[in-house]
Amino acid sequence: MDFVRSLTAIAVATATALTFGAPARAQTTELKVSHFLPPNHTFQKAMEAWGKQLEKESGGKLKLRIYPAGQLGGGPNRQFDAARNGITDIAISLHGATPGRYATTELVSLPFAHPSAGANSAVTSKRLTELAPKYLAKEHEGLKILWMAVTPPLMFHSKSKIQSIDDFKGLKVRYAGTQFKNLIDTLGAVPLAVPPQETQDALAKGIVDAATFPYEGAASFDIGTVAKNTLEPGVSSASFAVVMNPAKYESLSPELKALIDKTTGPAAAENFGKMWDEAEVSGKKNLQSKGVEITVMPPAELAKMKKMFAPQIDEAIADVEKKGKPGREFFEAYTK
Repeated sequence: MDFVRSLTAIAVATATALTFGAPARAQTTELKVSHFLPPNHTFQKAMEAWGKQLEKESGGKLKLRIYPAGQLGGGPNRQFDAARNGITDIAISLHGATPGRYATTELVSLPFAHPSAGANSAVTSKRLTELAPKYLAKEHEGLKILWMAVTPPLMFHSKSKIQSIDDFKGLKVRYAGTQFKNLIDTLGAVPLAVPPQETQDALAKGIVDAATFPYEGAASFDIGTVAKNTLEPGVSSASFAVVMNPAKYESLSPELKALIDKTTGPAAAENFGKMWDEAEVSGKKNLQSKGVEITVMPPAELAKMKKMFAPQIDEAIADVEKKGKPGREFFEAYTK
């Protein structure tokens, strides 16, 4: 009996030593990332690459679990609130999905508005992210902005060919965002708010005659199967944000917070913008491979269009100023 008791004591002591004496395994934190875009979209690819980077640089302590196509946060109009409310830790969405809620941010969607350095996404995304802490943080209350993203300029993708301003008369055009609605109104077309993921079906059924997307977005949502014409140049851009629940961010260790900070911000926005610009080139090729015809608006018509849009810019800025927000200062800083 004493022998058995001795063996039992040795076993317990050994187990205790293994449990408490051995170094504890590093705990892994998993962040949920939600967006409404399809799995083939550039944002999905960017999140996958970012996840690999975070896991590698944290030694496996930080990982991302990505939920595309609205699986977790819902449609584009619900994604930011999903992050605010802690349903997801990180969310990506389109400001125009909730018209007027992000009025200052939406000024980047004014016709032909972009920094003097260029209209490509690498430039615009970086610049908007640089300006976000000063001008846009309050508008994104309850969210930590990781970086902003601005699409390459959106084209009109239509079932019938558009060559002039007169061709817009009466066309039903899918849009997202206040500024897009206003410019479609100005052209004499009929703006219809259709979620991106429902646009292909809306075109096929004749609910809309045309839709606004950059080439990359049109390819991601397979618009080229129903809209066989695209009008260049792009008229204006849409803004997105990658945001995080502030409480979740604060719950991370100093080491992991520093890693999040290091891998976000203007540099991340610029790198993502470069990915978007590259995807824009392949997106155009994708549409052309499906028989989409590209039409370039004649210079005289383009000049007429820009003149028509000029009042919209002043009116939009004035509306933001009326709400006590620095619309003019922000817009001038963005387009500088």
